[in-house]
Amino acid sequence: MKYALIGCGRIAVNHVKATVNNKLDFVAACDVVPENIDLLFDKTNYVDRDKVARYTDYRKLIDENPDLDLVAIATSSGAHAKIAIYCIEHGINVIIEKPIAMSMADANEIIEKSISHGVKVSACHQNRFNLAVQQMRGALEAGRFGKISHGSIHVRWNRNREYYEQAPWRGTWAEDGGCLMNQCIHGIDLLRWMMGNEVETVYGITRQQQHPYLEAEDVGMAVLTFKNGAIATIEGTTNVYPKNLEETLYVFGEKGTVKLGGKSTNTIDVWDFADETEGDLKNKGLEEETSNVYGNGHTSLYADMIAAIKENRAPYVDAVAARNALEVILAIYKSMKTGQPVSLPLGDFASIDMKGTF
Repeated sequence: MKYALIGCGRIAVNHVKATVNNKLDFVAACDVVPENIDLLFDKTNYVDRDKVARYTDYRKLIDENPDLDLVAIATSSGAHAKIAIYCIEHGINVIIEKPIAMSMADANEIIEKSISHGVKVSACHQNRFNLAVQQMRGALEAGRFGKISHGSIHVRWNRNREYYEQAPWRGTWAEDGGCLMNQCIHGIDLLRWMMGNEVETVYGITRQQQHPYLEAEDVGMAVLTFKNGAIATIEGTTNVYPKNLEETLYVFGEKGTVKLGGKSTNTIDVWDFADETEGDLKNKGLEEETSNVYGNGHTSLYADMIAAIKENRAPYVDAVAARNALEVILAIYKSMKTGQPVSLPLGDFASIDMKGTF
């Protein structure tokens, strides 16, 4: 399959590795800062850079490569939707870095246009492919938890000024959002997915405690209620001193308790079920080695997307899943703005509506 990458910043290395691991034909790369493409290839020296065409305008890239099968979008978050829609309208399948968009209107348009143009859209919620996450999901789908009581996600990380100064869009309402939208969205995706997906209400509070040079929040907490009667909490922050501490996901059921931990839900810290089997012993203490908090899931996500295109099926992490994670975060933002719980489904709301909050 012919492949192009749009956006060559911090996360792009993972995309290039996934491209190579899945033997895609990497034909073009695009970034508004041309030097970023060179920096990317310097970090990924297993790519034959001479065979990759370079662009600074994504529209020119798409127009000059009409036979592209797949494009990955890894730009600033605020540009995701417009680039994705342009690709979709040209009949190209897309993998979109999180978040899929910065507004409910844009997320819904991506879904609607992907259906009408017959293309596949996958979102980079790659932690769904973590070994620990897959084991939890398997137990859930097998009914081993029984009735779900409650759950929680804790993303306790550190981001310093140097991180935010890597790109001027970081921490802005228009292009990034705060810690919930950027760092915690993976955990929020997992929480909603595990807890039954159908959220009724969201009540959230956010603050900007330690990053006064940003527009958006650096800590946020929320309580969610689900249609199945379960409740859940969210804690997300980039204020942990002096470095990333943990990303932990808990699910509590009448017949089972599981805690996933590590830096990015890549370990099983607790695995207890009433119907314990011999296989459960292998899960206790499971730890997947990762080189960074992004984990190993990009390669698996790419493999699934390639298979989805070939088999004409929905990707494992589709655009609806991406919208669901975005919806929770925007609902937390709206709750912060109004001081009231927010009922889902959420109407049109965008991160830019939070401008001036702090």
